[in-house]
Amino acid sequence: MRVMITGAHGLLGQKLSLVFGRETSHELLLTDLAARTFFINKRFDYQQLDITQLSDVKSLVGSYRPDVIINTAALTNVDACEEDKLAAWRLNVDGVKNLIIPARRIDGCRIVQLSTDYVFNGRSGPYDETARPNPVSYYGKSKLAAENAMLDSPVNGIVARTQVLYGAGYEVRQNFVSWVLAQLEKAVPFRVVDDQKGNPTLADDLAFGILKLIERGAEGIFHVSGPESIDRFSFARKIAEIFGFDPELISPTSSAETGQAANRPPDSTFITLKFEAACNERLSDVARGLERLRQQLRDGATHTDLLSDSRFF
Repeated sequence: MRVMITGAHGLLGQKLSLVFGRETSHELLLTDLAARTFFINKRFDYQQLDITQLSDVKSLVGSYRPDVIINTAALTNVDACEEDKLAAWRLNVDGVKNLIIPARRIDGCRIVQLSTDYVFNGRSGPYDETARPNPVSYYGKSKLAAENAMLDSPVNGIVARTQVLYGAGYEVRQNFVSWVLAQLEKAVPFRVVDDQKGNPTLADDLAFGILKLIERGAEGIFHVSGPESIDRFSFARKIAEIFGFDPELISPTSSAETGQAANRPPDSTFITLKFEAACNERLSDVARGLERLRQQLRDGATHTDLLSDSRFF
């Protein structure tokens, strides 16, 4: 297959690029906003692309003619989406529509659209794929609109909802686990909310799960996340335990006390049985995922490792 990945320099984009490059013989075209890529694997072609620019998207998709487009490009900072709704809509919704327009002219082209637990209000979890969305933040609203654009289009594909994504990559934006580790390294007490609950997901696992869904010809909505639900405070303490820090540095607080711009769902726990049945795979639980991350970091990847197919990924 010809596989095009948008947002390839992000955490999930990097993991997808390397999983597809290592595990398959598919042809890969990586895209992102930067003029140049840091990937040096000769199997990876790279093209600068802003998915909010329809003419550029039409030109690239029309010339490359991918069999699959995996869209990881998004504005995922929940509070930033609340503060700049126009930017959130342009990237999270219009960007998806811009991919659909040329994809529908390519026979058999499929799109994998990444989505989120934030499409739910978190008051009636756990949620399976048939549960009715009701987002409480603009980020969640924009991602739900993107889902609907995808599902209502003539393009076949997958909406892969995930949540609490973590992992290590090259110059990636801070995620929950990396933030907790940074705080623990300061050896100064800090607080984490105990009224937000969900399924932590190792990015390596998510990339592998998406590969399996594509290769099995899956279509529709899938909840692709770790199988274990845990609140953020307990998750943070588990991070401390596995990485050898003092869990007592972490104390609980509430979402109301944090002053975050956007509301968060209190319990957006996923039911992942549909994905597990379709792919005969189960992603890592909290302990196993964190142990795998600790091993990656302990192995001490260098920048050279990160730029090529390496043990870091």
